[in-house]
Amino acid sequence: MALIPSIFGGRRSNVFDPFSLDIWDPFEGFPFPSALASVPSSARDTSALANATIDWKETPEAHVFKVDLPGLKKEEVKVEVEEDRVLQISGERSREQDDKNDTWHRVERSSGKFLRRFRLPENTKMDQVRASMENGVLTVTVPKEEEKKPEVKSIQVSG
Repeated sequence: MALIPSIFGGRRSNVFDPFSLDIWDPFEGFPFPSALASVPSSARDTSALANATIDWKETPEAHVFKVDLPGLKKEEVKVEVEEDRVLQISGERSREQDDKNDTWHRVERSSGKFLRRFRLPENTKMDQVRASMENGVLTVTVPKEEEKKPEVKSIQVSG
């Protein structure tokens, strides 16, 4: 059953990998424009890092976000803090320019824009957010306010 093209026009290059869906164009190679040619290129592009993978951990001192952004430079990434404790991470990976003489056999690397937003807890210091990028991994650190320990007052028992 996996060897038969699906009703959605795709076929899998690897039946064991559910994400290896190739777009199948039944009119590919014909002298007239194919059905996919009428689809805007923005719709054909993979939604770049729309699903940029992010890890969020909380340590005793801070909230730490790690984002995998392979191939991006720090100038292509934007980290913003909005009102109401919202952390926004966005950016864009440009698509490689095509040379008319090149023949592409497979395009799997994604391109386009991405945007992720996170509402942070009330115990964060939004004015002290730090971000760094190393080896394609963006690390955003949001320090936490120190917990105020309740003051304990001893009461002398008389009697």
